[in-house]
Amino acid sequence: MLKERIVTAAILLAVFLSALFMLPTGWFALPVGAVIAVAAFEWAGLAKTGRPAALVYAGACAGIFAAVVWGAQAIDPARPGLVVTYALASAFWVLAAPVWLWRGLQVRARPIALAVGGVVVIPAGLSMVSLHFIAPVALLMVLAFIWIADIAAYFAGRAFGRRKLAPAISPGKTWEGAAGALAGTIIYAIICAVASPPLRATVQGGGWFVYLGCAVLLCAISIVGDLFESLMKRQAMVKDSGNLLPGHGGVLDRIDSITSTLPLAALIFYLVAGGA
Repeated sequence: MLKERIVTAAILLAVFLSALFMLPTGWFALPVGAVIAVAAFEWAGLAKTGRPAALVYAGACAGIFAAVVWGAQAIDPARPGLVVTYALASAFWVLAAPVWLWRGLQVRARPIALAVGGVVVIPAGLSMVSLHFIAPVALLMVLAFIWIADIAAYFAGRAFGRRKLAPAISPGKTWEGAAGALAGTIIYAIICAVASPPLRATVQGGGWFVYLGCAVLLCAISIVGDLFESLMKRQAMVKDSGNLLPGHGGVLDRIDSITSTLPLAALIFYLVAGGA
C-alpha cells in the first residue's frame, strides 16, 4: 500500500508540475476544471445521489467554473466578483465550517449538501487559477504550505499523538498532530520570507506578526477542510470519497485541505497586493 501511494503521488506531482510551469493560465484551467468535475461527482456520491444525478451535478459545477474562467474571462483575483467569491468562501471556512464540525451537524437535505459542495469545490478551482495567474510559483508556494501541514501533522501524530482532535469525526487526528502541522508551516513560512526577496521586502517589522498570523490561520483552515470532508464521509458511511487514485482513494481525499485553504490564500494575496 505504501509503495502504491508513493508511485501515485510521484506521478500526480510530475503531471501537476508540468502543467503548472508549461501551460499558460487559460490552458492550466483545463485540468483544474477536470479536477473540479471529478471532485463534484464524488461529493454528489457522498450526498447519496444516484449516478445520473451525480454526473449532472459534476457537469453543472464544471460549467460554472468554465463560465467564470472562459466566459467572463475572470481569472485576475482583483476582479470584484472573484474578491466577493473568495471572501464568502473564506467566511464559510473560517466561521461556518468550524461550528458545523463542533456541533457535528448532519446534512440530511440533499439540496443543502449539494449547495455546500458547490461552495467547497468551485471557489477552490477558481482560486487555483487566480493564484496561477499571479505567478505559478505563488500557487506552488501555497500548495507546498498545505502539503507540509499534512505531512507534519501525520508524522507528529504518529510519534507523539495522544489526545484526539475530533474523535467523532476522524479518530486518527490528534492535537499533537495539529501542533506539528502548525510548527512545520510556521518554519516553512519563515524560510519563504527569508529566501524570497519580494516577500522579504513586504514582511518587515510589525509585518511579521501579520504574516505569521496569516500562516497560523491558513494552517488551521487546512485542518478544518480535512475534517469537513471526513465528516461528510462519516455521514455517508464510507472510508474514501472514491477509488480513482490507487492508494489514496478519491480526488476529494487528496484536495480536502486545498478546498478550504486556497480561497483564503487568494484573498490574502489580493489584500496584500493593495486591493483593499
